[in-house]
Amino acid sequence: MSSFPDSIAAGLARGWKVLDAGAASHPARIECDVAIVGSGAGGGITAEVLARAGLRVVVIEEGPLKSSRDFEMREADAYPQLYQESAARKTKDKAINVMQGRCVGGSTTVNWTSSFRTPEPTLAWWRAHYGLTDFTAEALLPWFEQAERRLSIGPWGVAPNENNSLLRRGAARLGIPVAGIRRNVRGCFDLGYCGMGCPTNAKQSMLLTTLPAALEAGAMLLTRARATRFAIVGDRIEALEVDWLDASGLRPGGARTRVQAQHYVLAAGAINGPALLLRSQAPDPHGLLGARTFLHPVVVSAASFAQRVDGYAGAPQSLYTDHFLETQPIDGPIGYKLEAPPIHPVLFATTLQGFGAVHAERMKDFAHTHALIALMRDGFHPQAPGGRVELRSDGSPVLDYPLTDYLLDGARRALLSMAEIQFEAGARIVYPVHELAEGYRDLAAARAAIAALPMQPLLVRVVSAHVMGGCPMAADAQRGVVRPDGVHWQLANLSVHDGSIFPTSIGANPQLSIYGITARMASGLARTLTGRPAPELAQGGAPAQ
Repeated sequence: MSSFPDSIAAGLARGWKVLDAGAASHPARIECDVAIVGSGAGGGITAEVLARAGLRVVVIEEGPLKSSRDFEMREADAYPQLYQESAARKTKDKAINVMQGRCVGGSTTVNWTSSFRTPEPTLAWWRAHYGLTDFTAEALLPWFEQAERRLSIGPWGVAPNENNSLLRRGAARLGIPVAGIRRNVRGCFDLGYCGMGCPTNAKQSMLLTTLPAALEAGAMLLTRARATRFAIVGDRIEALEVDWLDASGLRPGGARTRVQAQHYVLAAGAINGPALLLRSQAPDPHGLLGARTFLHPVVVSAASFAQRVDGYAGAPQSLYTDHFLETQPIDGPIGYKLEAPPIHPVLFATTLQGFGAVHAERMKDFAHTHALIALMRDGFHPQAPGGRVELRSDGSPVLDYPLTDYLLDGARRALLSMAEIQFEAGARIVYPVHELAEGYRDLAAARAAIAALPMQPLLVRVVSAHVMGGCPMAADAQRGVVRPDGVHWQLANLSVHDGSIFPTSIGANPQLSIYGITARMASGLARTLTGRPAPELAQGGAPAQ
């Protein structure tokens, strides 16, 4: 248990309005001005803006409320408690593993803190193809700056760990530029366990910043409460049906509350959000809902080094290169961003190819293993249309995301790029993470093997932690589910404020894009609902403990 002061416990003691599924009773009805579904990047930002504007806000979160005293840096505890489907959510054909947060703060509670503004080529594409004329770097700048001040996003001044340093050393020998990743932290202890929740309250997630601000302003938070269905009448939502979950936190426990609001904000993420609208039979005249859902599909290359790498220790991602994005036309062969992810035993073991004695030998080399990931920029080419959110027979969501030949060609090129960097950094053996790959002791052998590997789903290991799209914004209803201000084209009292509004993938870790863009949308919504200018986000993040 963390010995750091628990700001969540302190807030609860001060009287925050938090109602959990485990309470002795639950109201049949709750009335408010705005109901927000989801407490991650979009929901957290929106909750602070609207609550500080004087509106009565209720935030509905399916996951539990956890805090620093619960974050014990153990994968076996963190994944079942804090992630969708115990960090093992998969696409329909099981070919892609998708990591998403499922707790108060959403993925911001468990992500690796990497913060990038929306790249200009992405914004230019949106302007040209979706009519989003006001989505320029200049127009978004004040909103990004406001979010960066609020969440302490800035350069990471600590020397990178060996896992990241190897990326820099190998890339430098190839003439490939590498840059630092900005992080949203204050007083960071450089532990490297960000994916299991921050035990020192350094990560400036929604859990520590905007949600406490909203609660201090009088907002109400419902936890382990599943938004099941919107009751829709004509062009308006009449109510939201919320099921309180059982002790497992996975299934409805029998109690239900009807939340009635003047306006609703959907911020449940790009799988659960479209699924809620599908369950609600929301209007979808152009067949856009849940379609064009993007992942930045990720392939992995592992390598063994003579020295210890200890990829679990130190800031998880502090360096990156966009060389393989910038050297490709945005609508040409798929480009990819390279980063060096943290390496923890459970995640490593379940991603690594092989089984039995071979797998065991690789695990023995854990401390000497380095990893690179390639995040492919999907959504800009006809053969990268993303996937579609569907409903299973029980109403739960599943993402159907075909791995096309276009994507798999990118996967092959990315595995080779990463192997080249790892050998230049001094790797003894490189292991492309593919079920039929072996360990290769020189670049010639790796190049020949990667060229010959069958690039097929379930053979090449693909993972993702970035889900975007499915409720895209556009200048007209023929191209988008929501307007450029986030309001639904057919439902007058519904806005969508999360990564599902992106018409393509971002081409970078998306949290800061969500923060900045939803801050602008939330400000506009507050002004519409109150008739007054909206307050800015509070200055500075939560105090480092």
